[in-house]
Amino acid sequence: MDRRDPNLHRDGPDDRDALGRAGEDLAAKHLQRLGYRVIARRERVLRGDIDIVALDGRTVVFVEVRSRSDTRHGHPAETVGPVKQRRIAELANAYIRRHRLQDCQVRIDVVTVIFGADGEPPTVEHFENAFESP
Repeated sequence: MDRRDPNLHRDGPDDRDALGRAGEDLAAKHLQRLGYRVIARRERVLRGDIDIVALDGRTVVFVEVRSRSDTRHGHPAETVGPVKQRRIAELANAYIRRHRLQDCQVRIDVVTVIFGADGEPPTVEHFENAFESP
């Protein structure tokens, strides 16, 4: 009998989505422990998703979460290249316009989650102000 969590298998598209959702859950908990107030998750904007929108004091923070089961193919932060950065900034700007937040301070963070093998706890890293909005 397979006792592994079926939501964390990583063999196909559904498994990748489960890994991403589990990473977003851990990222949200991490941010809340730091005192952030999570105000939205998987927010649909411009045919895209903002993983997490949070408040850090009076600053609106858009958080991109990148999850991996290991680092054999590199660190998850490496997957947030220039094209992805532009897309995240575009989605954040659309969110700002939609919610009339033009006068607010804004920041884009990246949170990475690497799930440990053999029952090791996941590693969560938080990169504040990971890149400037173009």
